[in-house]
Amino acid sequence: MDLEAVRTFTAVADAGQFQEAAADLSITQQAVSKRIAVLEKSLGVRLFTRTPRGAELTIDGQAFLPHARDLLRVAERAVASVRAGRRPLRVDVIASRGAQAGLMRGFHGAHPEIELDVLMLFEIEAAVTAIRSGAIDASFRAVGAPGRALPEDIESVRVLDEPLQLLTGPAHALADARSVTVAQLVGHRIWMPGIVPGTEWGAYYDALVAEYGLTIEATGPNFGSDALLDTIADTPALATFMGENTRLIWPAGHGLRRIPVTEPTPVYPHSLIWRRDSPHPALTALRDHLRSTQPDRLADGTWKPAWVEDSPDTRRT
Repeated sequence: MDLEAVRTFTAVADAGQFQEAAADLSITQQAVSKRIAVLEKSLGVRLFTRTPRGAELTIDGQAFLPHARDLLRVAERAVASVRAGRRPLRVDVIASRGAQAGLMRGFHGAHPEIELDVLMLFEIEAAVTAIRSGAIDASFRAVGAPGRALPEDIESVRVLDEPLQLLTGPAHALADARSVTVAQLVGHRIWMPGIVPGTEWGAYYDALVAEYGLTIEATGPNFGSDALLDTIADTPALATFMGENTRLIWPAGHGLRRIPVTEPTPVYPHSLIWRRDSPHPALTALRDHLRSTQPDRLADGTWKPAWVEDSPDTRRT
C-alpha cells in the first residue's frame, strides 16, 4: 500500500477539503486527487464524497481512517528503529556476566536516557560484519589476534586490561593460597571448556600456554558457568581461570576460592571496536564514558600476548 497515498488520505480527512490538504502537504490539489483515486482503486471502495462544503468521509472511509493512522504510526516507528540517533545503541558483548557487560551496565547507569540493545555475537568476524553492515554499532573484543587484523574502516580503542584470577574448589592444592604465581600453576590442570579454537580468546590462552607451559584443557561440552562451577567445586584436581570483573554466584556449600595470579599477572585486553563513519551520536558518549571511568592500565608485573602490544589497531582516542 502506498504510504504517501495513505498520508494524503488522512490529511484530507483532517482538513475536510482537498485544497487545504494540498496546502498542508505542499503539493498540488491535482496530486491530492490523483493519490486518493489510486488509493480508492487499490481498496475497491469510495473513501470520500464531494459536497459543497468540501470532502466528507464515506462509511468505508470512516472505517479505514483509524487503520490508516495506525499504518502511518507503524511506518514512523519502523524508520525510527534504524535511524541513528533515534534507535537504541546496539552493542555486542561476549558474555552477560563478564567484564564487558559490566562496562555496559556502568554506561547505562551514567546515561539512563540512552536506549541500549545489548546482544551477544560469538566470533569477531561476525561482530565486524555486523558493524560494517550497520546491524550493530560497536563490539567489545580482544583486538590483534593473529590472522584477525581489523579492516581499514573499523576503529578500535583498548578500554580495560582485566586481571585473571584462579578459581578453585576447597580441596584444591592451591585453595588456601592468598595469591599464586604463574610458575606455581605449571603442572596443575586448568579446565576451560568455553575456549573455542579460532576465537580471539582462544588465541589469548594459546599464547599464555606457549609462554609459560601451563596446562589448559578445553575438553568436554560447555554446559555454561553453573556446570563449570559445580565441577570445579567437586573436583580437587581441576581449577579454572576467570576475569577479575566476572560476576558469578554459587551455592555457599561450594566453597570456591578466587585467587589472584601474580608474577606476572595475566591481563585480558578488552577493546571497543566500531565503524569509523558510524553516525550514531550515543557512540561518542559511550567512548567518553569508557575513557573517563576506567582505571589506568596495569603496567609492571603484567602479561598479555605480544600481538596485543604490536597491533596497529590498538590505540586510545
